[in-house]
Amino acid sequence: MITPSEIGDAVRTARKAMGLRQDEFAAAAGVGLRFVVELERGKPTVQLGLALAVLGAAGLDLQLVGDQPARDATP
Repeated sequence: MITPSEIGDAVRTARKAMGLRQDEFAAAAGVGLRFVVELERGKPTVQLGLALAVLGAAGLDLQLVGDQPARDATP
């Protein structure tokens, strides 16, 4: 299972690779500076919708992988 800290580390690494400060990255992602700071620190209670927006802005994708078989769209 991925942890909030691992997500924060991935965002920080991607942001730095983009050459952006946290405030610049927050503006580009459409979120507040505090949110980026808390996400990068691995705060476990960040809002999922905003976290997904930040991941997208960082060029990262969150994938869900599980043991359940995929649902067929046809009945």
